[in-house]
Amino acid sequence: MSNAEKQAIKFAYWVPNVSGGLVVSNVEQRTDWSYDYNVRLAQAAEKSGFEYALTQIRFTAGYGAENQHESVSFSHGLLAKTEKLRVIAAILPGPWKPALAAKQLATIDHLTNGRIAINVVSGWFRGEFDAIGEEWPEHDQRYARSEEFIRSLKGIWTQDNFSFDGKYYQFKDYTLKPKPVQSPHIEIFQGGSSRAARDMASRVSDWYFTNGNTPAEIKKQIDDIREKAKLNHHQVKIGVNAFIIARDTEEEAKAVLQEIIDNANVEAVNAFGDATREAGAATQEGEGNWAKSTFEDLVQYNDGFRTNLIGTPQQIAERIVELKSVGVDLILSGFLHFIEEVEYFGEKVLPLVRKLEAEQQQHITAKSA
Repeated sequence: MSNAEKQAIKFAYWVPNVSGGLVVSNVEQRTDWSYDYNVRLAQAAEKSGFEYALTQIRFTAGYGAENQHESVSFSHGLLAKTEKLRVIAAILPGPWKPALAAKQLATIDHLTNGRIAINVVSGWFRGEFDAIGEEWPEHDQRYARSEEFIRSLKGIWTQDNFSFDGKYYQFKDYTLKPKPVQSPHIEIFQGGSSRAARDMASRVSDWYFTNGNTPAEIKKQIDDIREKAKLNHHQVKIGVNAFIIARDTEEEAKAVLQEIIDNANVEAVNAFGDATREAGAATQEGEGNWAKSTFEDLVQYNDGFRTNLIGTPQQIAERIVELKSVGVDLILSGFLHFIEEVEYFGEKVLPLVRKLEAEQQQHITAKSA
């Protein structure tokens, strides 16, 4: 792999393994949560230049997601039908214990030649935990538990006779064999925008997902995380959520956005907003991921509209390269009609991104010569 390929911004897509698509809206969506649809989508995404797919973890219905396929088994199912795509399985500490997760994921890593990854979800939806009888620690303690979970996974995957004496997890001379194919360990992602989330990322995670936002606001988060990571002798890469609406004209793209918002499921959006505000109020700083989100923002779960990848292929490509310039390593993408829009993105947008990246690299090289 060339240096330019290593530095190229990467693309992931949200796997629609839960019903309702990626917007809390009654707008028509040619997206389906079935396995057959998702296999076709994964194969289309792989051909279109996407490196990663992210499955979702939900245990209960709500906010338009009435049906949910379990994330780890679904991820394995998609990996079995693809050749290069890496699939990130979402896992919740609490329902999952690190010993089981480590063994389960190591096995899948062997079966798929090192293409499984993990997204550790600390939890924001208390009703879900209450419904399944799981403990609901206060906000910062959920991240403390997730950090122990990640440290446990890394230890199990990289050491023999692993011992750990944490508040939530304990191990004594535990050896997992076989270890994962990936070295040094399976890639670990996490999300969140709170102080606790960012601090955890700066210590233990390989990747940090943040909600959609403007380049200026995203840069503030990235600079904060990377400065702390440097002090911890750690490196972390950054993924940003974006709902992409690419159309031949800007007017068409904006009309689609307006149609989504006009058809919003008001009750579901407001209920989602209430749940996120409750979670945010429990943070150390008194606000969380969605503290500044408007009703319109919340129609897309993770503020994907705010990243503003909405317009023509050229406009979107330019905005993606701008995000790269502030330190973004990966775009986590959602779409309205997944298969056809992923294919359109691969055909119309991605070549422009690579062209702009090459031009930017040439400019940098010329300046340093």
